[in-house]
Amino acid sequence: MDLESVKKYLEKGGGDDDKNGSTIEGLPLRFYERFIMQGIHVDLIEPGRIICSMKVPSRLLNSGNFLHGGATATLVDLVGSAVIFTLGAPATGVSVEINVSYLDAAYAGEEIEIEAKTLRVGKAVGVVSVELRKKESGKIIAQGRHTKYLAITSKM
Repeated sequence: MDLESVKKYLEKGGGDDDKNGSTIEGLPLRFYERFIMQGIHVDLIEPGRIICSMKVPSRLLNSGNFLHGGATATLVDLVGSAVIFTLGAPATGVSVEINVSYLDAAYAGEEIEIEAKTLRVGKAVGVVSVELRKKESGKIIAQGRHTKYLAITSKM
């Protein structure tokens, strides 16, 4: 996937042609991805690295009124998957492992930065690191590591 397509994927919250879209009547395809990623802006994209920013929307807050851990993990998943595409991977498969260390809180309206870097992209597995920071201070909110199975194309 070329860099412009990866940027469009992130800013639009996924493609319209996903065969694994929502099966719940009335919800659009890939509802969850769009729900989390709405408002994300790609600030830098290059092979093996993406930096995005977004203001924390109130829809992603937990009962403590800060960014929900599930939303944080989803951002690690989605932006981490997207950075694999910047190296030309035609597709990714399922997540093999995701871990997230939560280090600080981000509140509604606060601007955050999400930086994803590829650590290794091989034939069958890709590993990335994703860091969420407060944009103003650079203070780390969360650090994640994501391992993805890479769909192997048939040689037949």
